[in-house]
Amino acid sequence: MNNPIDRRVATALQSYTVLAVIAVLIGAAVVPYAASVAEGDEQYVAVVNIDETISGSSSQETIQKLRELRSNESVEAVVLRVSSPGGSAASSESMYLAVKRLSAEKPVYTSVGQYAASGAYYTAVPSDRIYVTPASIVGHVGVIGTAPTDGLSSSATTGPDKAHRGMTRDEYFASLESMKRSFVGAVMTERGDRLEVSRETVAEASAYQGGRAVQTGYADEVGGLEAAIAGAAEAADLSEYQVVYHNPADPQGLLLLSGGSGAGGNTTVAAESAPYTFRGVDSVHFLMIYGAPENQQVIYNSSAQGGA
Repeated sequence: MNNPIDRRVATALQSYTVLAVIAVLIGAAVVPYAASVAEGDEQYVAVVNIDETISGSSSQETIQKLRELRSNESVEAVVLRVSSPGGSAASSESMYLAVKRLSAEKPVYTSVGQYAASGAYYTAVPSDRIYVTPASIVGHVGVIGTAPTDGLSSSATTGPDKAHRGMTRDEYFASLESMKRSFVGAVMTERGDRLEVSRETVAEASAYQGGRAVQTGYADEVGGLEAAIAGAAEAADLSEYQVVYHNPADPQGLLLLSGGSGAGGNTTVAAESAPYTFRGVDSVHFLMIYGAPENQQVIYNSSAQGGA
């Protein structure tokens, strides 16, 4: 090896060996990276749980999630998993607008559990298709207003409207009428060509169960969550896809397949069982909710300002 030529050959062979080892190490690092990129190219159907009373806080969490899913290019379709009696009128209107915007860009299907009533139906109505079970209750299109009784009080006000908590009787009924017309109008716009009942019947705020909901056009098909997921995937032209579950109103946010809607949804409902109350404030509230507010008697007013 004292020959200079032999020493150069040996040095070259060692260099090639080092380069070969480096190439192997680089390849080992690149393969998992390439695999992760391939996994990132998977297509998804996202299932979003709406199984709580619709309030300001719960609606904002859900709206934010819908906004994220709308901009996520790997999510090709969305299924709303609805089991809610509705809630705040303003929050329900915001949910409707968020779903409507999402449905303009991606297929949106709804699977109804126990009910999608009042504000929850308002939320679901822009969906491409609504699936119900035989026991599901949908509809109940309308608004309930609650207001304090004006009377002799130890309080004093600086203006006449303050004596009515910022709203006179006429304004109160006009607001009810305006919100009712918006709700009924949305149902007619989104499902008018599928409804088998008139606008006047929709305004009566009837609720329909299972197969009857399909017959009247309030829903499209009797089927469970899996049917809704398959339908949404087909609408998005997906042959292979993953399903991811979200529960925006639950602190855990993302649900695994085995997680279900569990106790988290029930906890949320319990924590916000009265989304229309403000601590220490006796004010006017407008609700899109199935049933009567707790401890309040609801009476239908058929006057010109508050009627059908």
